[in-house]
Amino acid sequence: MTSSGTNPQRHAPSPAWEVLLPAASAPARARGRSLQAALREAIRAGRLAPGTRLPSSRDLAADLGVSRGLITEAYEQLTAEGYLRSDRGAGTWVGGAVRAAPSRARDLAPRTPGARADFVPGTPDLSLFPRAAWAAAQRGVLAELPHHELGYPDPRGLPRLRTALAELLARRRGVVADPERLVVVSGVAQAATLLGFALHARGIRTVGVEDPGSPQHSDLYSSAGVDAVPLPLDDEGIAVDPLKSSGLRAVVTTPAHQFPTGIAYSARRRTELLEWARSVDGFVFEDDYDGDFRYDRAPVGALQGLDPQRVAYAGSVSKSLAPGLRLGWLLVPEALTDEVVERKRTMDLGHPALDQALFARFLERGDYDRQLRRCQRAYRERRDALVGALAEHFPGAEVSGIAAGLHVIATLPQRYGPQARFLAGVGAAGVAVRPLEAYTHARVTGDTAGLVRLVLGYAHLSPARIRQGVRLMAEAAGG
Repeated sequence: MTSSGTNPQRHAPSPAWEVLLPAASAPARARGRSLQAALREAIRAGRLAPGTRLPSSRDLAADLGVSRGLITEAYEQLTAEGYLRSDRGAGTWVGGAVRAAPSRARDLAPRTPGARADFVPGTPDLSLFPRAAWAAAQRGVLAELPHHELGYPDPRGLPRLRTALAELLARRRGVVADPERLVVVSGVAQAATLLGFALHARGIRTVGVEDPGSPQHSDLYSSAGVDAVPLPLDDEGIAVDPLKSSGLRAVVTTPAHQFPTGIAYSARRRTELLEWARSVDGFVFEDDYDGDFRYDRAPVGALQGLDPQRVAYAGSVSKSLAPGLRLGWLLVPEALTDEVVERKRTMDLGHPALDQALFARFLERGDYDRQLRRCQRAYRERRDALVGALAEHFPGAEVSGIAAGLHVIATLPQRYGPQARFLAGVGAAGVAVRPLEAYTHARVTGDTAGLVRLVLGYAHLSPARIRQGVRLMAEAAGG
């Protein structure tokens, strides 16, 4: 028998075992582990199907030019793991417990493939991500971060980041920002889920959502065992009478720039909403998804600043930096803080400490304020380009909602309808758009059913691409 460190002249292996040849040529110390890994992967990938009989350890060792002991050890290890089965006197076989893995990982990221022009809302311009400033902040953090801060963090977040965030939110959004009730989260999606669990723990099983509104709110609360109840809007925000008669004790809102209608809640409606919450001992969840981006005046302050004991406030860097960072914040009413923090701890043991330290430095050095100003200029230019292109190619089109955010509502003259035909035509031309009705729960009735009402996102498109896309849309619609 040859030792594992020798490599005698090899016989030509049968084709079934050629997958093991590279492993058999590994350095002597790693050869055994390499053979096990290669055999394991061949079974996982389906190259060795369940029920396949393996050669004897003597024959396979001769084929590969390695010691029989290495093959015997590999067979024994994979049998113990369940990849192989061995019957005394009958040989060794590939087990039936393993199912072949796909050869390549699929990408399920939400995208619109093949569109010539994509006006689907929700995505910022990712080319505006400040790579140089981010890289500089990362180098600084890696140079200065104490070793102990790489351990498990406070589930609320690093004190340094919570302090910096509290200062930012109080200054820019007018919130009452207590760092002790601020939780660093993986975006507004996790904030909503945490709140859903906290409400469920208090016996609240339903939550009101704006109609029309963001579809994700219903899904997120449902995952926490809380049902979503659609509430209609009027020109000032959530309609008060349906809210009061609903029996609800919690509601989700986007008051600074309602999604998707684009209105800002009036001062009167904000007051009425908070009076309702106090009267039912309830809570309001404020999703401030793009509150920093107002183009005609200073942004309206956050609702949370009026009553931090009734309003949970959430935001993120998804529109200002990149959604892939999965970084956001949640300011929690005192009554819900303990439950939210404990749920955050059991969910993921806290947000990644290195990412938190990096963002804290980014805030402290003024880089985030500079990024917000940069985005503000770019998105205002793109909104103006879209409004101008609509006026040129769709005469009589109305753009509604405040001058803010990353999308507009465009209502086209009836001559472009009916809406179903319009959408089919522009879709065939490679233009991706969403109608307002895609974000509603209630069925559209009456005169509005004949209108073409579109939610057009523009932040991710250059002004030239915006103008080109609107032109393509008009050509497809016969405009």
